[in-house]
Amino acid sequence: MAGDDPGATLAESGEFAVIDRLVAGRRQPPGVSLGPGDDAAVVAAADGRVAVCTDMLIQDRHFRLDWSTPYDVGRKAIAQNAADIEAMGGRCTAFVVGFGAPGDTATAQAVELADGMWHEADLVGAGIVGGDMVSAPQWVISVAALGDLEGRDPVRRGGAGRGDTVAVTGDLGRSEAGYTLWHNGIRGFEALRRRHLVPEPPYGQGRAAALAGATSMTDVSDGLLADLGHIAAASGLDVDLSWDGLHGDIDAVTDAAAAVGADPRQWVLGGGEDHALVATFPASPPPGWRPIGRVVGVGDGRVTVDGAAWAGTPGWQSY
Repeated sequence: MAGDDPGATLAESGEFAVIDRLVAGRRQPPGVSLGPGDDAAVVAAADGRVAVCTDMLIQDRHFRLDWSTPYDVGRKAIAQNAADIEAMGGRCTAFVVGFGAPGDTATAQAVELADGMWHEADLVGAGIVGGDMVSAPQWVISVAALGDLEGRDPVRRGGAGRGDTVAVTGDLGRSEAGYTLWHNGIRGFEALRRRHLVPEPPYGQGRAAALAGATSMTDVSDGLLADLGHIAAASGLDVDLSWDGLHGDIDAVTDAAAAVGADPRQWVLGGGEDHALVATFPASPPPGWRPIGRVVGVGDGRVTVDGAAWAGTPGWQSY
């Protein structure tokens, strides 16, 4: 049977045989009462509300299969969506995945992609409860994440208050460093190269921030300045960062920056896809968070560093 042939392609295996392989033997968390196999899944929503987000990854735009394994791509696809639920102060409960690929894609690659997705979903205690597969000229992965707010209000971007401490958890600049190293064909710096392929969001820290009274929060997907700019603009305030608070991140990528003639500060301020969390707190941030600045007077959403505008790029632009 073609669906059981380890060397078969998606076209040879057929959609439903591939789906059977992707979901066979997977264990769902307790909050999923009905997983893949029917027209829709059923996921508990004990809070009475569901936090929902979605992201897409396009081959050669968001990942390269000559750099990443399918397993890496699967982990990245789940991680970037999980980070958005974290940024609302929620806990991930389930993921729904759409996957498009050419018919001559090896079925084994699709299984490896799913294995990576399940690995990352397990890290946050969530399941993959359904999705769809289609033929496409290149790999396209669309993930929707569901999350539980556990009775709390969502932590939005627009709640920062004047005088709040700006704090971050997770790493900054590593993904941009890794991308630049890959792009320039520079070996070594394996940890940084790896971090571009598979981000490491600080799972659980979004909930910790919400419990600690965070007034606003977002994940650093486009760049620290760009994403903090959304918080500042939505709150009608300005943010001033401190170089002192960012030294650890700058030091971590300085050697790699020297290898390519780049400014490590640009990677830390404008590099995206680390999926760290940045939030504002009226009091001291909780354990695991480090202060990097302060919310200042009423303004138009400016983000400065030690009182000065940054002359470089604030972050990623999709268009």
